[in-house]
Amino acid sequence: MKFIQSVQNDKVKSWKKLLSKKGRDKAGQFLVEGYHLVEEALKHANVTALIKDEEAELPAKWNVDGIEIYNTVPAVVKELAETETSQGIFAVCETIKYEHLTYQKALLLDGIQDPGNIGTLIRTADAAGMDLVVCGHGCVDVYNSKSLRSTQGSIFHIPVVKADLATFIPQLQEQGMTVYGTSLQDAVDYREATASDSFAVVVGNEGNGVSAEVLGLCDRNLYIPIYGQAESLNVTVAAGILLYSLQNG
Repeated sequence: MKFIQSVQNDKVKSWKKLLSKKGRDKAGQFLVEGYHLVEEALKHANVTALIKDEEAELPAKWNVDGIEIYNTVPAVVKELAETETSQGIFAVCETIKYEHLTYQKALLLDGIQDPGNIGTLIRTADAAGMDLVVCGHGCVDVYNSKSLRSTQGSIFHIPVVKADLATFIPQLQEQGMTVYGTSLQDAVDYREATASDSFAVVVGNEGNGVSAEVLGLCDRNLYIPIYGQAESLNVTVAAGILLYSLQNG
């Protein structure tokens, strides 16, 4: 176990760069904070380093064999923390890569810009038994610290990939998957769609919804009725309703 006291330490500087998308992309790594996310990372990701406040303790059940562990001081924790009250524990993880994916149920995201929303959408897809989340153009980085916290660990449970939806949707349809868009125009009540073993749902940008180009590729567009005076549902709530409704057991 190594001890780092200075915020000017080269290791600290390299870890701090992981707080930006540019830094994450260049390093091929991301940083998670807090006991829950670190524990999930240890179970499901390639963790290259653990960083902890000198007063923080590692749970005995954690398998940290072969992982560099760094004790540090509150000043360093403050440099790395993106929560108001940090638990003083971080993990450096290799960016997750997926090959030869197989899937029957997918959530497609078109221009989701809020980190909290994209994280919650990933968590919702995980809970609803989806096999895949696809982030199209305009989506915020899923390795943003707020996005990661909002997934509550689901980022490690379900494949999340980037793709051009205009190319990806036809590929899904060639595999026999029904692709549902979400819209208030040229759409049917979501309850008219039957549960299935193979489907994809597209949800869109918080302000503008799914783009016209992507909607035009979908097999059918669905809407969720509003019974009160609200103008719309939050995209994460809408996705949850649709995924559970279409899920066949």
